[in-house]
Amino acid sequence: MSKVVHLGALAAALLLAGCQAVNTTTGGAVGVERRQYMFSMLSTDQVNQMYAQSYQQTLAAAAEQGVLEKNTAIYTRVNGVAQRLIPHVGVFRPDATQWNWEVNVIDSPDLNANCGPGGKIIFFTGLIEKLNLTDAEIAAVMGHEIAHALREHGREAMSKAYGVEMASQVGSVLGVGAGSMSVANMGVQYLMTLPNSRSNEVEADLIGLELAARAGYDPNAAITLWQKMGQAGGAAPPEFLSTHPSPANRMQVLHDTIPKVMPLYEQARQR
Repeated sequence: MSKVVHLGALAAALLLAGCQAVNTTTGGAVGVERRQYMFSMLSTDQVNQMYAQSYQQTLAAAAEQGVLEKNTAIYTRVNGVAQRLIPHVGVFRPDATQWNWEVNVIDSPDLNANCGPGGKIIFFTGLIEKLNLTDAEIAAVMGHEIAHALREHGREAMSKAYGVEMASQVGSVLGVGAGSMSVANMGVQYLMTLPNSRSNEVEADLIGLELAARAGYDPNAAITLWQKMGQAGGAAPPEFLSTHPSPANRMQVLHDTIPKVMPLYEQARQR
């Protein structure tokens, strides 16, 4: 048996020994039930605290540059969408209703938005202004980003990174050559990291779709959002080598899921 095979078996054993199988979210109409593997030494609270520090540093830098939006029309829009979405996070994760949620907007041309661990939301004005987003499309973006936080995809990615580092350290101890180690790391990357990253994006799309519907935003806005994203993004890399689903596949999944959440949207409209 080769050293590479021994390496893979030993790394897998060490990885499993330090991991917990969890499902960070429950409930909902969209059916996200994938079990996740998290390193027990890397707790939810630790990740939330680490991100909160980074978040505050980002806000401080934006404030110093005079680009942190406060009491502006665009901030009011973004915050208004957030206040409609956040009350529904308990459907998927009851403890998230107690998170210290924050919403901030930065004046920047970047087409970007994020909701980090613990409920720290940042939107960039370029995303809204360049794509001329409606409130429902803002809700589609924000719901997607909130879903990443609810599912703890960041902590999951860090747990995988620990696994890769552990494999590298074991390879060094066993004296595996650089070429063999490169193959082993590539296997971890393509068979473990990339597929799960694509799965994470699909999960965020589905949960985000339901969050927006429950908040009374038309789920069909997710389709128009990604149409706009596709037009702005230009040529995309092949799906196999991307951490995101291709725009066509992404919109197909959304299109197939909309009937599941449309009754929630109709109920919200009647309230």
